Amino acid sequence: MRVKIGVVGVGHLGKIHLKCLRDVEAFEIIGFYETDPERASTVAAELDQKSFETLDEMLDLVDAVDIVTPTVDHYQLASRAMELGKHVFIEKPVTATVPEAEQLLSLQKRTGLIAQVGHVERFNPAILAIKDLAINPKFIEVHRLANFNPRGTDVSVVLDLMIHDLDIILALVPSKIKRILANGVCLVSKTPDIGNARIEWENGCVANVTTSRMSFKNMRKMRIFQPDAYIGLDFLEKSAQIIRMEDGKMPEGSQEIQTFELETANGIKTVKIEVPETQPVNAIQMELQCFADSILNQTPPEVGIREGLKALQLAFRISDKIQENLEKVTQ
Repeated sequence: MRVKIGVVGVGHLGKIHLKCLRDVEAFEIIGFYETDPERASTVAAELDQKSFETLDEMLDLVDAVDIVTPTVDHYQLASRAMELGKHVFIEKPVTATVPEAEQLLSLQKRTGLIAQVGHVERFNPAILAIKDLAINPKFIEVHRLANFNPRGTDVSVVLDLMIHDLDIILALVPSKIKRILANGVCLVSKTPDIGNARIEWENGCVANVTTSRMSFKNMRKMRIFQPDAYIGLDFLEKSAQIIRMEDGKMPEGSQEIQTFELETANGIKTVKIEVPETQPVNAIQMELQCFADSILNQTPPEVGIREGLKALQLAFRISDKIQENLEKVTQ
């Protein structure tokens, strides 16, 4: 059985989704709906896919929809599709507001439909490489820096970029947030283009997250520090590194190339550096494959509306703190 799917929105990212869906055998692409007639005509010809004149016409023919539109439209489109019994994949952030996400979660629970949120970094090879590792963070440092791109300026840098890392961090730290400190700057947009947040949890973990869409270089790194290891993740290079320090000297005749001794104030330690093998994957195609698997097997998606809601709630708490500080500056 193949799942009949349609795409809503074929802008830059929606067009990529449409291409990736062609390589997911579980899906049968019925077509797409796009409000811009010129773009719809161009994409239909280029990708040889049917362009529907109305959303309802497409919804009548599909089992699921892939929503890749501006965030402000997510709630209306997803709720409409789910009320008609369609499974939904929604690009991140899940909705434009927390109440909208809460209503979508209630709707998903009531209908029992599969609803997945496109937090694509969950499928980055760097994250996949440490999926089976015991993670117990005490300090997390994140830098997500990007060149300016006007496509994302309908929302703040927190909702545009930082939310990727907030979703991952929330999955890594099983504790209640105690305090948030945050600040940001508006440079070329009406919303912050640079943001920094310090998040403190009740279990003692602290995260320092810096995000910018005004950088001269791209960087997407997360560093995780815990009692038994340092874990470095590079989402851009799709690589991971794990460094452990153990008491005592290296065993005689050790052939481990990335193992060396270090003399410390507490005696000789053995440092072991592991570089897990990463597999080259298309993260967008992989998340769409997981969406198909969830539908066919009736299993929870990797990132559901509940996870999307939690990331959105934290993003808005950070945004509110930033706004408070911006208002102080203008007073």
